[in-house]
Amino acid sequence: MPQISVIIPLLNKGPYIKRALDSIFTQNFQDYEVIVIDGGSRDNGPDIVRDYNDSRIKFIRQSGKGVSAARNQAVNASLSDLIAFLDADDEWLPKHLATIIELREKFPQAGAYTTAYKIKETNDRLRWAKYRAIPPSPWEGLIPNYFRSAALGEFPVWTSAVCIPKNVFMEMGGFVEDAWWGEDADLWGKIALKYPIAFSWEWGAIYHWDSEGRACGKPSLEVEPFVKTANNAIKKGLVPQNQLSDLSEYITRKEIYRAACNFSIGDNKKAYSILQKIDTNFFSIRKILLIILSKFPVIFSKIVIRHLLHF
Repeated sequence: MPQISVIIPLLNKGPYIKRALDSIFTQNFQDYEVIVIDGGSRDNGPDIVRDYNDSRIKFIRQSGKGVSAARNQAVNASLSDLIAFLDADDEWLPKHLATIIELREKFPQAGAYTTAYKIKETNDRLRWAKYRAIPPSPWEGLIPNYFRSAALGEFPVWTSAVCIPKNVFMEMGGFVEDAWWGEDADLWGKIALKYPIAFSWEWGAIYHWDSEGRACGKPSLEVEPFVKTANNAIKKGLVPQNQLSDLSEYITRKEIYRAACNFSIGDNKKAYSILQKIDTNFFSIRKILLIILSKFPVIFSKIVIRHLLHF
């Protein structure tokens, strides 16, 4: 049985899948299987996968719809008790999996393991993710406060950099399949509500914003899944008192983002309604700014909103 199962959902990513697979096969750690699950690609992506002719690759057809269903199906077909995820248009650095294995040996109580990642922007600039509330490099350990980190910066856990024990994945119910955005953040949040998350500053992954077909460019108008998850946990008294404030601010950040998205498509009334329900200490300036913007024409507001969508 391989130590790690690597899950790659594939859908019309022919220009990128070779880069992703090559980054796996050049890992310092080699005890893995690779499950590529295809959602009905109409390009040459599946042919590129088959051309590898490597017994460690399993190529399967997706039976459900959407990337969450694909990942869940692939996990069910996996042999390992440790699951790594890699999007077909992202890539790993050679020490990624070896670092994950080291983290698991040091922190067996963790519910997820992640290396640090950099972001390749559309202008080809490569930069570190904007981590907050995490001790500076070269620290590694259990993230002191996941929700504070997620509220103040970019995600401390990203899909193409994280590895999850299979039993934890199953306990959380996998990825929600009835949402088209935020399903990954929902899973990381569910895990963080119950388990510590292990982090290493070892640069392990590159998240390619420059790839075509990213879902992050779509207007995000629906309540994000984790907002519902978190509010439900708070109502049931399942959130420790020392996490409550930071979790609330993390929810607020997501709702401010949703308000900004509504402004960006001209639905000022909906955006204003969202903002009126927000009580925040971290993001009061952004809240006030968006409320002011609601009084101006949409064309003028979009210039500022574009920046707010990437804070």
